[in-house]
Parts: sequence; structure tokens; C-alpha cells
Amino acid sequence: MSLPRVGLILHPRISPFHFSVPYTLFGMVMTDRPLFDLSIVAPGGESLEAEHAMMIRPDGGLELLDNVDIAVVPGWHDLNEAPQPELIEALVRCHERGAHVVGLCYGTYALAYAGLLDGKRASTHWLAEQDFSGRFPKVKLDTNALYVEEDRLVTSAGTAAGLDCCLFLVREYYGAQIANKVARVMVVAPHREGGQAQFIEQPVAVSTQDAHINRLLDYLREHLAASHTIDELAARTAMSRRTFTRHFQKATGMTVVEWLVNERLRRGSELLETTSLSVEAISERVGFHTATSFRQHFKQRRQVSPRDWRKTFGGNT
Repeated sequence: MSLPRVGLILHPRISPFHFSVPYTLFGMVMTDRPLFDLSIVAPGGESLEAEHAMMIRPDGGLELLDNVDIAVVPGWHDLNEAPQPELIEALVRCHERGAHVVGLCYGTYALAYAGLLDGKRASTHWLAEQDFSGRFPKVKLDTNALYVEEDRLVTSAGTAAGLDCCLFLVREYYGAQIANKVARVMVVAPHREGGQAQFIEQPVAVSTQDAHINRLLDYLREHLAASHTIDELAARTAMSRRTFTRHFQKATGMTVVEWLVNERLRRGSELLETTSLSVEAISERVGFHTATSFRQHFKQRRQVSPRDWRKTFGGNT
């Protein structure tokens, strides 16, 4: 039985980490037998310099992709630069004949530039969310997924999510048992719960251009545990209810309820990370009043439970 063939595609100034993830997983030997037949591919077949002067020698040029079962673009060096036409044509040919085509992290850009993702779901690093959506409006970007597979097109979120993506492909070709063994060798979880929403930085919102609303937001942050009515808040800003709701929406881009939920979840996340307070105590302190309500909102927004968030991000509290 022949091994599944993987083509790992080099590009200028490639990140050593993004290269090493698929290189390590697809180059792994289990019980004295490799799992995949791995080839390093470079346009023109010439060695390329990675970041920090590391030189990588390929096994050949783009012609190697004509025989692979999996073609992998590990990251991408310049979001403003489309792949060369020869690489685009090679990726399209791979997909047309039934191979998996993979973009890890910003490697999703290469697949999108090639038109392969039009009308399909995809994932990339959350930092590029706005840029990617603006460049490729036909792609259905999933801003939370660690990785996405649709029609043999596999894309992943940033950095470590490449591990999740590659392990998914190991499961596709060899099943869960072998994938779990590979994960143990790599000392990583075979499957991570939640999506990249849990890793997106949630800063305090910047001040708005409305001084009255700014003062109110400061007040609300200091009194998250209290209940607030629209009429009370309107009176505090010396506005009518209708004028207040219009000003608040214009200044923050959210309704009062949406803003309060966001801010309470942000503060709740901080307390989970930095204190040993119980979920019940945190719920009261940030204004959800019941732990059930806090857990439901937290799970919906962060894709993990408060308990799992604390296990992942908590210090020695």
C-alpha cells in the first residue's frame, strides 16, 4: 500500500514555525514506518531563505504537486502579494484532481488568491479578519474556527491551530487511533475544545467621540454589578430616552444591552484569569446575578465554559 503523498510548498521568507508544523507531523515515523511520503516543493526547485536567514532546500519544483494527495501552503509572506501564476495553476490542478489543498494561518490567502475558496467557508488568523474579508468578499470567513474543511479545502487559524489542522488530516487518512498516537508524541491535545474566539484579545473599548457617552461608560464599568434601565441612563446623561438610545448606538455601535453583556464578559474573563473567586461570585460581581446566565453568555461568546477558560488562561490563583 502506497503512502499518502504530501507536498509542502515553500515561499519567500517563510516562517520556520509554520514550516516545521506540517514538516514534523507529515514527516513522522510510527513503528519504523513513515505515515506520509513528504516532499518539499519550491517554485523553480531552488532553495529559499526563511526568516532569520534559515535556508531550506526543496526536493523539487512545482511539478511534484502533480502527484500529491495533500498540498500544503504553510503561512504566507505578504498579504498584499498574490502567488505567482504557476503556483496558482498548480494549486487549482491539485484540487481539480481530488487532492486536499491546505492553507495554514495566512496560507489561506494563497488559496483565496487562487479563487479556490470562493463561495466556501475558510479560516485564518483572527488578526487578519477585516483585511481578509475586505479582499475576498466571496469567501465565507469563519472567524472562530481553529480549522475548516470544505470540499477538500482545509484552512486553519493562526500559529498553533496549524497543529490542529494537520492532526485533522492525519485522522482523515488514518483514523482517530493513529491521530491520537501522533498527538501523544507531539505532546498536544488530539482535539481542542472551542475556537479561536477564546484567544482573541478583548481590550477595553476605546473612548467614543461623545463626551456624555464616555462619562456614562466609565460609570457603567464601575457599576457593572448593578441593574440599569434605559430611563435611568438617559436621565444620567440629561437626554430623553429616544435621544439617548440614538446617541449610545452611534457612539458605541451597540445597544446598551449589547454593550453591557460585552463589558460584563470581558470583566468576567479577567476575574477568571486573575482570581480564585467562584463562578457564582464572579457572576454577581459583573452583573449577571445568576451563574447560569453567566455560563450561558460566556459559552455562547467564547465557545468554552468559564471553568475551561480558567484552566487555559488562569494563573496560580
